[in-house]
Amino acid sequence: MIATLSGVEKRYGSVKALDGIELEIPEGSVFGLIGPNGAGKTTSMLVISTLLARDAGKVEVLGIDPQQDPRGVRRLLGYMPDFFGFYENLTATEYLSFFAAASGVKPATRAAVVTDLLSLVDLSHKSGADVNSLSRGMKQRLSLARALVHDPQLLVLDEPASGLDPRARVHLRELIAELSRLGKTVIISSHILSELEGICSHLAVIDEGKVKAVGPLDEIRKALTSSRRVTVRVPDEKVDEVMDLLGSDPTVHEVEVEKGRVRFVLSGDDADSARLLSRVVVAGHEVFEWRVDAAGLEELFLQITAEEAGAA
Repeated sequence: MIATLSGVEKRYGSVKALDGIELEIPEGSVFGLIGPNGAGKTTSMLVISTLLARDAGKVEVLGIDPQQDPRGVRRLLGYMPDFFGFYENLTATEYLSFFAAASGVKPATRAAVVTDLLSLVDLSHKSGADVNSLSRGMKQRLSLARALVHDPQLLVLDEPASGLDPRARVHLRELIAELSRLGKTVIISSHILSELEGICSHLAVIDEGKVKAVGPLDEIRKALTSSRRVTVRVPDEKVDEVMDLLGSDPTVHEVEVEKGRVRFVLSGDDADSARLLSRVVVAGHEVFEWRVDAAGLEELFLQITAEEAGAA
């Protein structure tokens, strides 16, 4: 594990921001922290990143306690906050050069490091531009490059897509995927769950300072998703018959017709899905499409928090 948190607590006055957080971040993973605002995501990241002292529990980043040896952790970690500032009257190159020097990058290699980073974040064409002239999306990518100047093993990105337009979010997602391919471990948080869809290999759902669920994303889906959404496309004149046929099965719920397709929620497994498809075909209906959709992060989060509320 590249980072672990065990029984971590943090209070702000009478408010318990972290209530016994338990996390293990596998090396090479893209680890998503999801949850509503105020859930404890940023506090967890600040504790990992040496920027906030915990009140109880244990934290290690590659075997180093960030509270005992913050400099040691900072050599291994790059942190990108949700809000960032830029020095005025600096070009993108000057900005990165300054932080490269502050991070101990040797003068002989500094220019090459800056050039490579600008290329990585697709800002080479803005190398001589004043940072204040850049769009928000460009500033986000420059801020990410700043977190990479010392070639850290672990990146901690707090709400990196906040305030970005759809195109800039796509660019950022592609960049994070590329960093993962380069072998970086990435911890990324968001309260907008769709931002993490398709990026994360692992996931922790945090709410009210507690971890509600954690693990590889596919395993969480498999363990929690008791129902899946199925879309069926048949000839238009057969839609009503297929809807009635499917609606009579006990594993089928919430049957509806939408844009000429039958949609329903399946409470069964793959065998039930195959059985239903066979039943439709045996009844003489031509099936153009039978699509079973895995639960998205929105559905997983709602299911997890609903189960926790019910248990309480």
